Amino acid sequence: MNWDNQNKDPWGGKNDAPDFDELVKKFSSILGGKKSSSNGSGGSSGGSSGGGFKLPTTRIFLYALFGFLIVYASQSIYQLDASERAVILRFGKFYEEQQEGLNFRLAGIDERYIENVSLTRRYSQTNSMLTKDENIVDVTVSAQYRIANLKDFVLNVKDPELSLRQAIESALRHVVGDNSLEQTLTVGREKIAQEVQTRLQQILDIYATGLLVQQVNIEKTDPPAAVKDAFDDVVAAREDKEKLQNEAERYALTIVPEARGQAQARIRNAEGYLLEVIANAEGEVGRFTQLLEEYQKAPEVTRDRMYIDAMQKVLSSTTKIMIDIDSGNNLMLLPLDKMMDQGNKIDLNQFRLRQGDQDE
Repeated sequence: MNWDNQNKDPWGGKNDAPDFDELVKKFSSILGGKKSSSNGSGGSSGGSSGGGFKLPTTRIFLYALFGFLIVYASQSIYQLDASERAVILRFGKFYEEQQEGLNFRLAGIDERYIENVSLTRRYSQTNSMLTKDENIVDVTVSAQYRIANLKDFVLNVKDPELSLRQAIESALRHVVGDNSLEQTLTVGREKIAQEVQTRLQQILDIYATGLLVQQVNIEKTDPPAAVKDAFDDVVAAREDKEKLQNEAERYALTIVPEARGQAQARIRNAEGYLLEVIANAEGEVGRFTQLLEEYQKAPEVTRDRMYIDAMQKVLSSTTKIMIDIDSGNNLMLLPLDKMMDQGNKIDLNQFRLRQGDQDE
């Protein structure tokens, strides 16, 4: 497809953008004009030949310069992630600290140090320590840390992580030396870890390493190998002692409330029995008082009534009755109805006893 006007773009607009070849030609003509004017009144053919020689050399130079600028820009412009920071040194001196995103440096002039400042790093080591009571113990300690100040991390210490390792050992020896063997091996490990973390951070701050200690753990504490078996026996005996004490305390917590409950129940039963006895006694006293009043009113009638009631009570509870006869032959009366009733009660009780034995 042909266009009517080559200076217009395909959409009909005027293309005013300069052509790179035209810029090179103009720049070459300027350089060529200055060269020919400096040669004086030389022949025109010589001037034209000189101009023809300079044009391709200048174009190559400009192409090389443009390519160099592109390469240099690619080496100077870089990008940092969200967790990364960079320290720029210009001529060996601190220039700036760059944040995440696109950043620029002078390639070949600026020195760049990139570190991940959000990464949690971990270091662990095992050393033999001398305790306060002059015993040797093997301690395994681990530290979690990160870079808090990248400028100090890069500039102040040659090898910050080596300094961290040496500081951990120094702090650990100092803290373990203030504790006994039993504290180091058993209950004092958490306290030792906290003290080591505090002292370690103080040492790192003094040297301005730019490191922040997040946590220190005492992972393992062991006695020397020569006495390890004996120490294990002591630890096992101590654990058995604590186990038995816990079982005894647990048993006491169950038996004491039960005994207290039984004591309270017996006290309540005794109080109820006391009230029952007092009530019965008071009732008997009241009945006797009423009977006395009636006896005083009618002694014979009351005495006969009392005799009849007593005999009824006695005879109703016996199965054999002896009757005294004047002729001298005593008569024994057997109330069969009472005996049958009592026999049925006995059989019923025996049946209940047998049924209970079978259930057991």
